[in-house]
Amino acid sequence: MLKKKGQELPSNVKTHPMADKLRLNGEYYDKVLKENVSYNVDGVYGGFSMMYVAGVISGLLGIGSGIFKVMAMDLFMKLPLKVSSATSNFMIGVTAAASAGVYLLRGYIDPKIAAPVALGVLIGATIGTKIMQNLKSKTIRMIFIPVLAFVSIQMIAKGFTK
Repeated sequence: MLKKKGQELPSNVKTHPMADKLRLNGEYYDKVLKENVSYNVDGVYGGFSMMYVAGVISGLLGIGSGIFKVMAMDLFMKLPLKVSSATSNFMIGVTAAASAGVYLLRGYIDPKIAAPVALGVLIGATIGTKIMQNLKSKTIRMIFIPVLAFVSIQMIAKGFTK
């Protein structure tokens, strides 16, 4: 990701045949650039593999895998960073909603703790989305890289302490 730190949008991305079949290519309006940004998706199999790895790491270490999903979509699938971030957020929401129902029915969740946490996450995600719309992808990447480094160091430290 450091190599791409000065890149605003991916360029010269050839569409992967599977991306065409799955209709993964798309377009969004970028408020900062004041234009519609069309994008193609490449590296579908590499992205799928990294999503699998992210899930395994998440399950083994008990952490969220959203940060790995963003990285996989950015590096392997060559999606714009804003698309990667939004897609990762959506994927986490769907997964969390499905898991929360199961855990709640089994009595593993204390609603008095979970409700304020869920409200805080909702407010934070809403504010984060509003802020992200008004930032260049370069800026988001420069924020994301230290967060990724911090999470990586924390994971390594957690691995040595247990």
